[in-house]
Amino acid sequence: MIEINGIYKRFGKLKVLEDLDLELKSPGVFAIIGPNASGKTTLIKAILGIVIPDAGEIKINQRSVLNEFKYRNQLTYLPQIANFPPNLTVGELISLVKELRQEVSYEDKLISIFNINEHINKKIGNLSGGTIQKVNLILTFMFDSDLIILDEPTNGLDPISMIHLEKIISEEKKKGKTILITTHVMRIVERFSDEIIFLLEGKVFFKGKLSALRKKTDEKDLEFAIAKLMDKRVCLKS
Repeated sequence: MIEINGIYKRFGKLKVLEDLDLELKSPGVFAIIGPNASGKTTLIKAILGIVIPDAGEIKINQRSVLNEFKYRNQLTYLPQIANFPPNLTVGELISLVKELRQEVSYEDKLISIFNINEHINKKIGNLSGGTIQKVNLILTFMFDSDLIILDEPTNGLDPISMIHLEKIISEEKKKGKTILITTHVMRIVERFSDEIIFLLEGKVFFKGKLSALRKKTDEKDLEFAIAKLMDKRVCLKS
Protein backbone atom coordinates (compact mmCIF):
# COMPACT_ATOMS: atom_id res chain seq x y z
CA MET A 1 0.00 0.00 0.00
CA ILE A 2 1.11 3.53 -0.80
CA GLU A 3 -0.07 6.31 1.51
CA ILE A 4 0.55 9.95 0.72
CA ASN A 5 -0.48 12.59 3.22
CA GLY A 6 -0.39 16.35 2.80
CA ILE A 7 2.36 16.53 0.19
CA TYR A 8 3.51 19.99 -0.86
CA LYS A 9 6.16 20.74 -3.47
CA ARG A 10 7.30 24.00 -5.01
CA PHE A 11 10.09 24.72 -7.47
CA GLY A 12 10.89 28.36 -6.81
CA LYS A 13 7.61 30.24 -7.22
CA LEU A 14 6.02 27.37 -9.14
CA LYS A 15 3.57 25.37 -7.03
CA VAL A 16 3.55 21.78 -8.34
CA LEU A 17 1.88 19.69 -5.60
CA GLU A 18 -0.46 21.21 -3.02
CA ASP A 19 -1.70 19.37 0.08
CA LEU A 20 -2.02 16.15 -1.91
CA ASP A 21 -3.51 13.10 -0.20
CA LEU A 22 -3.63 9.71 -1.90
CA GLU A 23 -4.03 6.08 -0.85
CA LEU A 24 -3.32 3.22 -3.25
CA LYS A 25 -4.21 -0.20 -1.94
CA SER A 26 -2.13 -3.05 -3.36
CA PRO A 27 -2.30 -4.88 -5.65
CA GLY A 28 -3.71 -3.19 -8.74
CA VAL A 29 -3.05 -0.94 -11.71
CA PHE A 30 -3.40 2.78 -11.01
CA ALA A 31 -3.48 5.22 -13.91
CA ILE A 32 -2.26 8.68 -12.92
CA ILE A 33 -3.50 11.08 -15.56
CA GLY A 34 -3.99 14.79 -16.06
CA PRO A 35 -2.96 17.68 -18.31
CA ASN A 36 0.64 18.76 -18.75
CA ALA A 37 2.11 20.40 -15.63
CA SER A 38 -0.53 18.85 -13.38
CA GLY A 39 2.12 17.26 -11.13
CA LYS A 40 2.11 13.64 -12.38
CA THR A 41 5.85 13.17 -12.85
CA THR A 42 6.67 15.14 -9.69
CA LEU A 43 4.33 12.89 -7.69
CA ILE A 44 6.02 9.78 -9.07
CA LYS A 45 9.49 11.18 -8.38
CA ALA A 46 8.41 11.97 -4.82
CA ILE A 47 7.35 8.34 -4.35
CA LEU A 48 10.74 7.30 -5.71
CA GLY A 49 12.63 9.69 -3.45
CA ILE A 50 14.06 11.57 -6.43
CA VAL A 51 12.10 14.68 -5.43
CA ILE A 52 11.89 15.54 -1.72
CA PRO A 53 8.56 17.15 -0.73
CA ASP A 54 8.59 20.45 1.13
CA ALA A 55 6.03 19.00 3.53
CA GLY A 56 3.96 15.88 4.02
CA GLU A 57 4.61 12.15 4.35
CA ILE A 58 4.91 9.17 2.02
CA LYS A 59 4.56 5.59 3.27
CA ILE A 60 4.96 2.30 1.43
CA ASN A 61 3.63 -0.73 3.29
CA GLN A 62 3.14 1.46 6.37
CA ARG A 63 6.76 2.61 6.52
CA SER A 64 7.88 6.15 5.81
CA VAL A 65 10.18 6.35 2.79
CA LEU A 66 11.20 9.98 3.09
CA ASN A 67 15.00 10.25 3.20
CA GLU A 68 15.25 6.47 2.80
CA PHE A 69 16.69 4.54 -0.15
CA LYS A 70 16.70 0.80 0.54
CA TYR A 71 13.01 0.47 -0.36
CA ARG A 72 13.90 1.28 -3.97
CA ASN A 73 15.38 -2.22 -4.30
CA GLN A 74 11.80 -3.52 -4.13
CA LEU A 75 10.56 -1.56 -7.12
CA THR A 76 11.35 -0.83 -10.74
CA TYR A 77 10.92 2.50 -12.52
CA LEU A 78 10.62 3.44 -16.16
CA PRO A 79 11.43 7.14 -16.57
CA GLN A 80 9.62 9.29 -19.10
CA ILE A 81 12.94 10.22 -20.71
CA ALA A 82 15.55 7.46 -20.90
CA ASN A 83 18.83 9.28 -20.25
CA PHE A 84 21.37 6.47 -20.60
CA PRO A 85 25.16 6.88 -21.04
CA PRO A 86 25.56 7.23 -24.83
CA ASN A 87 28.96 5.51 -24.96
CA LEU A 88 27.71 2.24 -23.48
CA THR A 89 26.42 -0.52 -25.73
CA VAL A 90 22.99 -2.00 -25.04
CA GLY A 91 24.60 -5.17 -23.71
CA GLU A 92 26.94 -3.23 -21.43
CA LEU A 93 24.04 -1.19 -20.04
CA ILE A 94 21.99 -4.29 -19.28
CA SER A 95 24.99 -5.95 -17.59
CA LEU A 96 25.65 -2.81 -15.52
CA VAL A 97 22.06 -2.65 -14.26
CA LYS A 98 22.11 -6.38 -13.45
CA GLU A 99 25.29 -5.92 -11.45
CA LEU A 100 23.82 -3.00 -9.52
CA ARG A 101 20.58 -4.84 -8.68
CA GLN A 102 22.14 -8.22 -7.87
CA GLU A 103 18.85 -10.00 -8.60
CA VAL A 104 17.57 -12.74 -10.87
CA SER A 105 16.82 -11.12 -14.22
CA TYR A 106 14.87 -12.10 -17.32
CA GLU A 107 16.43 -9.91 -19.99
CA ASP A 108 16.85 -12.64 -22.63
CA LYS A 109 13.11 -13.14 -22.99
CA LEU A 110 12.50 -9.41 -23.25
CA ILE A 111 15.33 -8.88 -25.75
CA SER A 112 13.61 -11.46 -27.94
CA ILE A 113 10.14 -9.97 -27.43
CA PHE A 114 11.25 -6.47 -28.42
CA ASN A 115 13.54 -7.81 -31.16
CA ILE A 116 16.69 -5.88 -30.27
CA ASN A 117 19.23 -8.69 -30.67
CA GLU A 118 20.79 -6.86 -33.61
CA HIS A 119 21.31 -3.77 -31.43
CA ILE A 120 23.01 -5.47 -28.45
CA ASN A 121 26.51 -4.37 -29.49
CA LYS A 122 25.48 -0.90 -30.64
CA LYS A 123 26.13 2.18 -28.53
CA ILE A 124 23.10 3.83 -26.94
CA GLY A 125 23.99 7.14 -28.59
CA ASN A 126 23.57 5.58 -32.03
CA LEU A 127 20.08 4.19 -31.46
CA SER A 128 16.74 5.64 -32.51
CA GLY A 129 14.36 6.98 -29.88
CA GLY A 130 12.02 4.02 -30.32
CA THR A 131 14.82 1.50 -29.82
CA ILE A 132 16.03 3.32 -26.70
CA GLN A 133 12.51 3.09 -25.32
CA LYS A 134 12.53 -0.66 -25.92
CA VAL A 135 15.78 -0.87 -23.95
CA ASN A 136 14.11 1.22 -21.25
CA LEU A 137 11.28 -1.31 -21.06
CA ILE A 138 13.68 -4.25 -20.91
CA LEU A 139 15.54 -2.70 -17.97
CA THR A 140 12.23 -2.12 -16.20
CA PHE A 141 10.60 -5.50 -16.64
CA MET A 142 13.62 -7.78 -16.39
CA PHE A 143 13.35 -7.86 -12.57
CA ASP A 144 10.50 -9.39 -10.57
CA SER A 145 9.47 -6.36 -8.51
CA ASP A 146 6.23 -6.02 -6.55
CA LEU A 147 5.94 -2.30 -7.36
CA ILE A 148 6.35 -1.11 -10.95
CA ILE A 149 6.22 2.58 -11.86
CA LEU A 150 5.83 3.50 -15.53
CA ASP A 151 6.08 7.16 -16.58
CA GLU A 152 4.73 7.44 -20.15
CA PRO A 153 5.84 3.92 -21.19
CA THR A 154 4.45 4.18 -24.74
CA ASN A 155 6.72 7.05 -25.84
CA GLY A 156 8.17 6.33 -29.29
CA LEU A 157 6.87 2.78 -29.56
CA ASP A 158 5.71 1.31 -32.85
CA PRO A 159 2.35 -0.55 -32.97
CA ILE A 160 3.92 -4.01 -32.58
CA SER A 161 5.93 -2.92 -29.54
CA MET A 162 2.76 -1.38 -28.09
CA ILE A 163 1.06 -4.77 -28.33
CA HIS A 164 4.02 -6.42 -26.59
CA LEU A 165 3.96 -3.80 -23.83
CA GLU A 166 0.25 -4.29 -23.25
CA LYS A 167 0.75 -8.06 -23.00
CA ILE A 168 3.53 -7.59 -20.44
CA ILE A 169 1.40 -5.22 -18.34
CA SER A 170 -1.44 -7.74 -18.46
CA GLU A 171 0.87 -10.55 -17.30
CA GLU A 172 2.30 -8.43 -14.47
CA LYS A 173 -1.19 -7.49 -13.36
CA LYS A 174 -2.20 -11.16 -13.21
CA LYS A 175 0.79 -11.81 -10.94
CA GLY A 176 -0.68 -9.42 -8.38
CA LYS A 177 1.78 -6.57 -8.88
CA THR A 178 1.14 -2.93 -7.99
CA ILE A 179 1.60 -0.85 -11.13
CA LEU A 180 1.51 2.94 -11.38
CA ILE A 181 1.19 4.34 -14.90
CA THR A 182 1.19 7.88 -16.20
CA THR A 183 0.04 7.97 -19.79
CA HIS A 184 -1.84 9.98 -22.38
CA VAL A 185 -2.90 6.79 -24.17
CA MET A 186 -6.46 6.20 -23.05
CA ARG A 187 -6.49 2.65 -24.44
CA ILE A 188 -3.96 1.68 -21.77
CA VAL A 189 -6.10 3.31 -19.09
CA GLU A 190 -9.29 1.59 -20.26
CA ARG A 191 -7.74 -1.86 -20.62
CA PHE A 192 -5.74 -2.13 -17.41
CA SER A 193 -6.56 0.42 -14.74
CA ASP A 194 -8.30 -0.66 -11.56
CA GLU A 195 -8.44 2.97 -10.46
CA ILE A 196 -7.93 6.33 -12.14
CA ILE A 197 -6.23 9.20 -10.32
CA PHE A 198 -6.78 12.49 -12.09
CA LEU A 199 -4.47 15.33 -11.07
CA LEU A 200 -5.21 18.95 -11.75
CA GLU A 201 -3.05 21.85 -10.55
CA GLY A 202 -1.20 19.63 -8.09
CA LYS A 203 -4.26 18.15 -6.42
CA VAL A 204 -6.24 14.92 -6.74
CA PHE A 205 -9.33 16.06 -8.60
CA PHE A 206 -10.78 12.56 -9.02
CA LYS A 207 -9.96 9.08 -7.74
CA GLY A 208 -12.01 6.01 -8.54
CA LYS A 209 -12.95 3.34 -11.02
CA LEU A 210 -13.63 4.00 -14.69
CA SER A 211 -17.33 3.34 -14.13
CA ALA A 212 -17.42 6.01 -11.41
CA LEU A 213 -15.68 8.51 -13.70
CA ARG A 214 -18.20 7.89 -16.46
CA LYS A 215 -21.05 8.35 -14.02
CA LYS A 216 -19.55 11.51 -12.53
CA THR A 217 -18.99 13.16 -15.91
CA ASP A 218 -22.03 11.65 -17.65
CA GLU A 219 -19.72 10.57 -20.48
CA LYS A 220 -19.29 7.02 -21.80
CA ASP A 221 -16.20 7.86 -23.86
CA LEU A 222 -13.11 8.07 -21.63
CA GLU A 223 -11.47 10.88 -23.58
CA PHE A 224 -14.61 13.01 -23.33
CA ALA A 225 -14.85 12.21 -19.61
CA ILE A 226 -11.25 13.31 -19.08
CA ALA A 227 -11.83 16.46 -21.12
CA LYS A 228 -14.77 17.32 -18.90
CA LEU A 229 -12.62 16.87 -15.79
CA MET A 230 -9.98 19.16 -17.28
CA ASP A 231 -12.56 21.89 -17.81
CA LYS A 232 -13.29 22.92 -14.21
CA ARG A 233 -15.97 25.26 -15.48
CA VAL A 234 -18.16 22.24 -16.22
CA CYS A 235 -20.48 21.32 -13.39
CA LEU A 236 -19.86 17.67 -12.48
CA LYS A 237 -22.27 15.31 -10.83
CA SER A 238 -21.57 14.72 -7.15
